[in-house]
Amino acid sequence: MLALAVSASAQGFQGSAGKNDLMKKPLDADANLPPSPYAFKPLPELKGVTSWKTLADVKTVKQKDRFMPEFGKSVATLDKQEVRIQGFMMPLDMGERQKRFILAALPPTCSFCMPGGPEQMVEVQAKTPVKYGFEPIVVSGRFTVLRDDSMGLYYRLTDAVAVTTPR
Repeated sequence: MLALAVSASAQGFQGSAGKNDLMKKPLDADANLPPSPYAFKPLPELKGVTSWKTLADVKTVKQKDRFMPEFGKSVATLDKQEVRIQGFMMPLDMGERQKRFILAALPPTCSFCMPGGPEQMVEVQAKTPVKYGFEPIVVSGRFTVLRDDSMGLYYRLTDAVAVTTPR
């Protein structure tokens, strides 16, 4: 009985579509579709600011019974250096000002979701609290490459301060 109802419904759908049958015609690539709310443009690269493309120079390798990050040369040279990174603040504590937060390559879309993998996030420990906002910020601090972090993070920025850069 259910199969008969589904078949009749499908025939009715096909018959009602007529010339504009979307099931038979491929979607036009130039169609005016609204942008997906989940599609984000990467942040523009700024002079003197470490690129998220550089931080993506890492792959995961299996060592014994664990998966570990293996950093490329471009990332390894940043270890223990003073760097600037641009990103979106994800607070880790309550309050308007944050002393410890995650800086992410993409804006958060959900309070419970991380926007990307570990190569797209940096734990920031600021010298003085930084005001939370939705716009991207640039922070400067001592960059550390984390090879075996218990939280699964790849990068940390300590003694960080928010900086203003020309756009």
